[in-house]
Amino acid sequence: MSPTPFQRSQGLEWDVASRAVPGQKQSGDLQLVRPRRDGMLAAVVDGLGHGDEASVAAKRAIEVLEQHVDESVIGLMRRCDGALRTTRGAVMTLVSFNMVEHTVAMLGVGNVETVLLRANPAANPSRESVLLRGGLVGFQLPALHASVLPVFPGDVMIFATDGVRDGFTEGVNLGDPLPQLVGKIMTRHFRGTDDALVLAIRYLGKPDG
Repeated sequence: MSPTPFQRSQGLEWDVASRAVPGQKQSGDLQLVRPRRDGMLAAVVDGLGHGDEASVAAKRAIEVLEQHVDESVIGLMRRCDGALRTTRGAVMTLVSFNMVEHTVAMLGVGNVETVLLRANPAANPSRESVLLRGGLVGFQLPALHASVLPVFPGDVMIFATDGVRDGFTEGVNLGDPLPQLVGKIMTRHFRGTDDALVLAIRYLGKPDG
């Protein structure tokens, strides 16, 4: 498992766990969490297949997102689609946290499953999923429609690529430190047949300081 230091900034805290498919040194699954004008952009990108060529596609998408971090999730997805035309392509989910309006704008193309778990036990529904649209960024981009939801202190958003088995949020304890939370998911749900990545982000409600 590839560890990444636990991080906290701009009213969020996050951690990630990743594994390359056995026999490969590089993973084609990458994540990005970067500040933007109104809050933070989070992304998980899964290059098609695995190995070096998948990694090339994922890295190219991350570069594009970093260069245009303040754009809307729809605009970013379209930029990635253009930039990945000469690669294998990728699937990805983008989430923009607005720290002023306390909302998240979410957009997914492909199968990077992303779930928002509510910290309030009385919340109904207690979980919300990013609507995933079929397609491949760089080859076949579907009609894009972002969804926007309110977000509250303590809510946790979990992204998982398809190297992680379905049902990965079952038994998740939102009170766990995020390094422990992502580690448990990876240990319990890693398929072993593809690269895998789990990113968890906890909304804290206001920027640090």
